[in-house]
Amino acid sequence: MERLFRNSPGGQSEDIRQEQGLTLYSPEERLRRDESPWTLVQGLLAPLQFLIFLVSLMLVLRFLMTGEGALAADISIVAKTLALYAIMITGSIWEKEVFGKWLFARPFFWEDVFSMVVIALHTAYLAMLIGGLGSIEQRLLVALAAYATYVVNAGQFLLKLRAARLEDPRNAVAPG
Repeated sequence: MERLFRNSPGGQSEDIRQEQGLTLYSPEERLRRDESPWTLVQGLLAPLQFLIFLVSLMLVLRFLMTGEGALAADISIVAKTLALYAIMITGSIWEKEVFGKWLFARPFFWEDVFSMVVIALHTAYLAMLIGGLGSIEQRLLVALAAYATYVVNAGQFLLKLRAARLEDPRNAVAPG
């Protein structure tokens, strides 16, 4: 494999930074990322999921404060959960195309680990809803826990997106 010896901002060559796990993408991975249709899918699903989350959060809080709108809250949480499943499935396909692993590729290992917690809590809510377990308040508290973990996980991915943009050679500023 041909190595690139461009100097990075930290003074290390890019290949050494990759070996030490200090870059998100090798040049080959960056190319696969940019050519993958799943990159666009992720770029569309992420803000859609966030919009669904905001609406659902308002409906859940409305119910918990007023006791009104239980069905709307439940429907919105199911919609949020389906959006989460969609982004996780397509994200796994994207990760396989870019890094050769369905999940837990080195650059996104901790984001994927935390995503499992997010999925587990959303799925627990669905199990409670479908199985008739607990009160509506208990279900909605599980949903709020799921939403709190989702916010943390979204933050993780936003930080990675920013890091990817900062290390992208196309965004480099020429000296002088």
